[in-house]
Amino acid sequence: MSSQTNTVAKSLHDAGLATWFGGSLFGAVGLNSASAEVSDPTDRARVVNAGWARWTPVNFAGIAAHLLGGAQLLRANKGRLMSQQGVGTATGIKLALTVGALGATAYSRVLGQKMMDAEAQREQGTLGPDGLPVGDATTPTSGTPEEAAQAQKQLKILQYLIPVLTGGILVVNARMDEQYRPTEVARGVVGRLIPDVLQR
Repeated sequence: MSSQTNTVAKSLHDAGLATWFGGSLFGAVGLNSASAEVSDPTDRARVVNAGWARWTPVNFAGIAAHLLGGAQLLRANKGRLMSQQGVGTATGIKLALTVGALGATAYSRVLGQKMMDAEAQREQGTLGPDGLPVGDATTPTSGTPEEAAQAQKQLKILQYLIPVLTGGILVVNARMDEQYRPTEVARGVVGRLIPDVLQR
């Protein structure tokens, strides 16, 4: 892979991860909590659902860019995976965190859709005159329907789990960037070769 292609792949990888991490962190700390400031409890879910509905396509694009860039970088560095000690371990940790973050994000989307469906029922008048009252995006009230309340309780955990996992990927990326240093490459190659020599 050319250096120019590597630059594009790295840019997709990093910008996509920044979108994924930053969006999830803002959602947890900003949007979800700020929904409690809406005075009418039956309007809080509507406001936060509208916000997440607008963000979802952007988040999906960010995740797709991250995965595409990451796949290209993995292919470009397959030689280092075999020859440099520590690169394989870091790659394995990164893949595990990525799979975990993907799973948490996908499940969060399923739960978010449940909240949107409950809100749609409010619009159709099938939930009664009180609509869909919530404390905030992830906190039910005594009047929140059971299915929506259960979804909120799970979302309360996932809203922080996703930035923790994607933040973990950022930390591993920082370590992997250090592994490009010539001294790290030399140490890793020697560390991989010495056990082979000793076994002969």
